[in-house]
Amino acid sequence: MSLSVSSAAVAGACASHGAPLLEVTDLRVAIARGDDEIRPVDGVSFSIRQGQTFALLGESGCGKSMTALALARLLPDTGQICGGSVHLAGEDVLALPEAAMRRVRGGRIGMIFQEPSTSLNPVMTVGAQIMEALARHCPPGVVLADEACGLLEAVGIPDPARRLRDFPFQFSGGMKQRVMIAIALAGRPQLLIADEPTTALDVTIQAQVLDLLVAIQRARGMGMLLITHDLGVVARVAHTVGVMYAGEIVETGARTDFFAAPLHPYSRKLFAALPGADRRGAALEAPEGSVPGLDRVFQGCRFAERCPMAFDRCDEEAPGWHRLGEQAVRCHLYEGVSVPRPFVPAQALTAVAEGARSRQPVLEIRDLSVHFPVRKGVLKRKVAELKAVDGLSLRLYAGRTLALVGESGCGKTTVGKAALRLVEATAGEFLLDGENITALPEQALHPLRRAVQMVFQDPFASLNPRMRVGDIIEEGMNALALGGDPRQRRKQVDGLLERVGLDPDMRWRYPHEFSGGQRQRIAVARALAVAPRVLICDEPTSALDVSVQAQLLNLMRELQREHGLAYLFITHNLAVVEYLADEVAVMYLGRIVEEGPVERVLSAPTHPYTRSLMAAVPRIDAESAEDSGADTATAALDLPSPLAPPAGCHFHPRCAHATDVCRLSYPQVTEMSQGHRVRCHWPRFGA
Repeated sequence: MSLSVSSAAVAGACASHGAPLLEVTDLRVAIARGDDEIRPVDGVSFSIRQGQTFALLGESGCGKSMTALALARLLPDTGQICGGSVHLAGEDVLALPEAAMRRVRGGRIGMIFQEPSTSLNPVMTVGAQIMEALARHCPPGVVLADEACGLLEAVGIPDPARRLRDFPFQFSGGMKQRVMIAIALAGRPQLLIADEPTTALDVTIQAQVLDLLVAIQRARGMGMLLITHDLGVVARVAHTVGVMYAGEIVETGARTDFFAAPLHPYSRKLFAALPGADRRGAALEAPEGSVPGLDRVFQGCRFAERCPMAFDRCDEEAPGWHRLGEQAVRCHLYEGVSVPRPFVPAQALTAVAEGARSRQPVLEIRDLSVHFPVRKGVLKRKVAELKAVDGLSLRLYAGRTLALVGESGCGKTTVGKAALRLVEATAGEFLLDGENITALPEQALHPLRRAVQMVFQDPFASLNPRMRVGDIIEEGMNALALGGDPRQRRKQVDGLLERVGLDPDMRWRYPHEFSGGQRQRIAVARALAVAPRVLICDEPTSALDVSVQAQLLNLMRELQREHGLAYLFITHNLAVVEYLADEVAVMYLGRIVEEGPVERVLSAPTHPYTRSLMAAVPRIDAESAEDSGADTATAALDLPSPLAPPAGCHFHPRCAHATDVCRLSYPQVTEMSQGHRVRCHWPRFGA
């Protein structure tokens, strides 16, 4: 028989021996909204031991970040903690007066926020911001500048004494996240809260940040609360896992147990929504719908509306907790169950439909270069040239997907914008259906604008906030004089909204009234409105939850099959590449270093840079936290500046296999087999 347990017991389920560092019991948060009340945290219990990481996993809107803010008592003005307890090393945090709580925040509890660009003060140097935290929590007599320098050095920022005088905009995304970690460590916290610390970071930068957090945790013995929706990150660093849904935790357990046999139907849906090579040709099993609003009173199971295994009792009665070994789950299905069944994600049942490739590409890019002049002084004299793209060639075929991968700063987005003539090329040619359109004037580019459309990374920034969604979608048709009369266009807009999974009545709403995943669907509908033949997708899934990502990938796969679209998919998510792409091109400092069929390049990468990207990807196997692979050493070095790329092979300063010839000359293309090409002097070394 299964063992039903209380919330208090669940809080202690993750701490096997001794008193936990943090113990949260039946925590409840309410936020007033007019006459209504939102309950983003509704009876949450968990515990964290010293030196251990507890990962809080779930979709956006589940209440993860609000849980973290409640622990530090940083709720919005209309929010309040209306129940439960939070004990840090035995002390009741919720009972402390605000004056004492100020010493706890940044001192005993450190916090890393999701977006460093908005968390760092843009008008203060990073040194001043670190010293501000040190001044509050360090004992008298400490030399703040020396301490700040030591913190920057500890988080791996080179030349820390000089970088203390720099402002946040002078740091890359990964470096800014390191500065945030330094600020969080200034008070030598017992507990570190990391809220989505790697969202939208490249795989190599993500690996740097995660490895840094693990190393600092081991050195200082901190407990860590990691908030994320990325199962790969959880597998890499967590010791215990809690799955959160609609304001409550529905499953807890050790990382190894959780990845061997996730129990709750919601947890299993998250695994089934993960893209990968093993699911090519099959739809991803994303949970249908979205997280329910937290302003309603729930009677039964909160996941029942989206659960394929729900029965009548799920709608009428909230499930209690059940223990299965070291795991605990809140689900009616586990009454009378004592041993969890292993979970095997659904595999692809059908092969990818391989249509015959057209002999002629829809869009061809030949020897593209995009150089930006760097000017200084009153007269704005050119002092240098930034080579964002430096001699790149690509071909896009109907019904196929070419993935362009690489770190931030390698020039991927510039390629997409140059293909649309949104930035002017320094050199190179563009061929649309074999016709050279390179020299066409701006007013003659209507065929290109219609045939090639772009879906941008941030849909909120790319959608006009002052226009209704229907007008946004219709705007392209109006500009290109497509779609017939206004009545016919409105009908087409309604059809497009339905096609991307939205209600036609939503055409009257503004962008801010939609979720991130819905806004990305609107961006896809806008691109489809002019019946394009090529879609350039710039990181369209980078900041989406795994379930919303799966919904979008399913939609894109269906649209490609229905309309024969060619995709240029710009991304750093290699799991998405494995699932969606037919060919992949790996880009480094403005040049393609390896390309070919996706199954060839990703299963047997020959360039050291491609191997380092593959090694840096967090995997969901239980051993991934301990085994990061030899090639991850590459991730410790930052991408060189395109203002002054290294001589010879651009990758040689980061390559463990570099020789003298690599430092002297750039490698020529080596043909491997079956269309697999690489630019490396030693392509088979270590392959």
